[in-house]
Amino acid sequence: AEMPSRKVCMGVISYSAVVSACEKAGQWQHALSLFVEMLQRRVCPDVISYGAAVSACEKGGRWQQASSLVSEMPLRRICPNVICWNAAISACEKGGKWQQGLHLFAKMPTRKVFPNVITYTSTVSACGKGGQWQHALALFAEMPLNNA
Repeated sequence: AEMPSRKVCMGVISYSAVVSACEKAGQWQHALSLFVEMLQRRVCPDVISYGAAVSACEKGGRWQQASSLVSEMPLRRICPNVICWNAAISACEKGGKWQQGLHLFAKMPTRKVFPNVITYTSTVSACGKGGQWQHALALFAEMPLNNA
């Protein structure tokens, strides 16, 4: 006798897990294509799936896509957390886009998300790579002492 086939419905938790697994394994292209597939199948992403997608963009040096994902999250009523912001800023740093990294950094408090030591470090590094030592020093000076 054959066993009846069971359809397994991929939901946000399943997609988030596989997007995250691909991102952590360095398979950023697979992670991003799965994220796009998730949207095409009308599975509503959450902060976890977005975070994994933004981190995949960071790994792949896709700073524009990382910035876009963080910007579109509020349109879906999802608040980007500090992990999402950090990954997007780090993507900008890796892409040599210090202005965009600084722009994202400045937007964080307006979204009620406050930078941590990783945020400051990535933004300072982005400014440093861009030869913007004055910005780097200013950020360093405003870094909270208890976080560093």
